[in-house]
Amino acid sequence: MSVPAVSAAVSLISSSLGTLPAKVYERGGDAKTIATDHPGHRLVHRKANEWSAAGALRSQMTQDALLTGNAYAIVSRMDDGRPSELFRVDPSAMAVEADAFGAPAYKLTTTGGVRRYGFRDVLHLRALTSFDGLKGEAPISLAREAIATLAVMEQHGSQLFRDGARPSAAVTYPTEAARPMPGQDNSTARTNLVKAARAGIQGVDNSGKLAVFFDGATFTPFAFSSTDAQFAELRRFAIEEVARVFRVPPHMLFEMGRATWGNAEEMGATFVRYTLLPWIEAWQDAYSRALLDPDTDDAFSIEFLVDDLLRADTATRFSAYSQAIAARILNPNEVRAMENRAPYEGGDEFLNPNTTSNANG
Repeated sequence: MSVPAVSAAVSLISSSLGTLPAKVYERGGDAKTIATDHPGHRLVHRKANEWSAAGALRSQMTQDALLTGNAYAIVSRMDDGRPSELFRVDPSAMAVEADAFGAPAYKLTTTGGVRRYGFRDVLHLRALTSFDGLKGEAPISLAREAIATLAVMEQHGSQLFRDGARPSAAVTYPTEAARPMPGQDNSTARTNLVKAARAGIQGVDNSGKLAVFFDGATFTPFAFSSTDAQFAELRRFAIEEVARVFRVPPHMLFEMGRATWGNAEEMGATFVRYTLLPWIEAWQDAYSRALLDPDTDDAFSIEFLVDDLLRADTATRFSAYSQAIAARILNPNEVRAMENRAPYEGGDEFLNPNTTSNANG
């Protein structure tokens, strides 16, 4: 996380998932309604426990999965088995292994000893890369060399520019010029030469002025090497490598080299489709496994709402609304509800405004 690009990618993914609303839905016939009375709805939509909001817990656990490969939360249940609270645990304190039937079994090590849990009593979020099906592999461990390269470049840049560490030029005097005058020691003679050289070339006030040197002095300006001159380009490439690791569009890590007004919006949609949706699927599976009873909750599902992230600009959005109303996919009041506006009388009818005649006309 000390590498800015890694910190930005982890924060972007975890905070985005933390702000997305998640809800429990109940399917009945052809309709689907929000099951606000289901005990899992409060845990995924409002509060995970007394001191943690559902989104805050989700953001922290996503960060755990990105950095360690796995994230865990203990499911606390009421006497009748319904879930009541979720408590995050440190990934380093949890171990997972397969039981005799191949199902994951968990061991939590605490100061009071070791506690064992079944897979329905642990909310387990795995990183998207998993080799054995039980545990995930952290992106940072799979790309440790690329991240280490960027970390070294950050250190190199800091050392390169810290306090003007690289001199701009050198003034060289012959040996005879550095010999002390009668009654003068060697260090004093050299100090006087340094002062004389600096007086002509150092400081902003001397920029562009004529520098005059005596006693056989020669002036040698320094130039950046080809490697130093390409430092910014190499650093940009390293940031793109981190973007590949986390599957994040580079412009969302504030690498704007290839971003334009025309493609920035499309890259934002790409972030939702190819970066967030796999994590959303992983979260929905983890929630369903821990919070839904397979014997009684067949009609329930846990889903995330990504509409806000996919919202286009106003002109594009309203044009799409007009087409949906004309095709009788949405009615005007449904569109107004999507825009957080109050309904109006008659707005529940599915009419095509382009073909419906005006009764007063």
